[in-house]
Amino acid sequence: MVVLTEARNLETMDIDLKNGFEIVADMNREDAKVAKAVQKELKKIGKAVDLIADCFLKGGRMAYFGAGTSGRLGVLDASECVPTFGVDKNMVCAYIAGGNDALRYSVEKAEDNAQLALEDLSDFKVCKNDVIVGVSASGNPAYVVTALQEAHKKGAHTIGISCNPDAALKTVSDIFICPVVGPEVIVGSSRLKAGTAQKMVLNMLSTGAMIRIGKTYQNYMIDVEVSNQKLFERACRFISEICEVDKEEAGIWLEKSGYHVKTACVMKLKNCSRREAEKMLENVGGVLRKVID
Repeated sequence: MVVLTEARNLETMDIDLKNGFEIVADMNREDAKVAKAVQKELKKIGKAVDLIADCFLKGGRMAYFGAGTSGRLGVLDASECVPTFGVDKNMVCAYIAGGNDALRYSVEKAEDNAQLALEDLSDFKVCKNDVIVGVSASGNPAYVVTALQEAHKKGAHTIGISCNPDAALKTVSDIFICPVVGPEVIVGSSRLKAGTAQKMVLNMLSTGAMIRIGKTYQNYMIDVEVSNQKLFERACRFISEICEVDKEEAGIWLEKSGYHVKTACVMKLKNCSRREAEKMLENVGGVLRKVID
């Protein structure tokens, strides 16, 4: 039996006879199916967001384990959490079968190597409040399945993301998220629809969990790291709009706060010192809304 992610797409069998516009029109038509497939999994994704947020609040961490395209997507999502939400680099981690070399090149047989998963999980030092997320289009690579199996043994929570309803990953996942996107435009090229679906789910998991633990105020990403001019201007705009001051004054408060948007907002709105503002935020777990609303 052919795995769904390896099946042939009957609607693109003559794609090699088409011109550029016709090719991308076929791809666009197939891509339109992805959001609908993800939509069918929203209850499970929402449940996973709540689980991850709860673990974060208990001091837990999250780690993605994947191979090939799926592994690269996990690394991308994890690496964006630090600058976007100002979290510690160890709070959201990612491991890819074959290590750093696999980020740029294919590492032969790495996805079939269960020992690599055990070594990477040992490096992560998984604990009971951690969440291990396995990401795989087919849901069958030994690297990913083994990571979740071992995580279970150590009492951690597990989430599986696959585009194959019959994935082996399903049996080792506390929550199994499976957007069924159907066969790819090019047989087996799961970097296409399956990759897009996985990217959408990963976006939801990390962003949703960060929102739940107070890393935003309304829809402002107020824990953003102010590490360059663009982000400085963005931070000033956030302060300006939240505190209803002009950009110049917002910049002054940002500087006084040590370049921390939340602290700057509290200092301005509560007319207090940086230390007092930091203490107020600390007392409510860093949730700005609980201080200023």
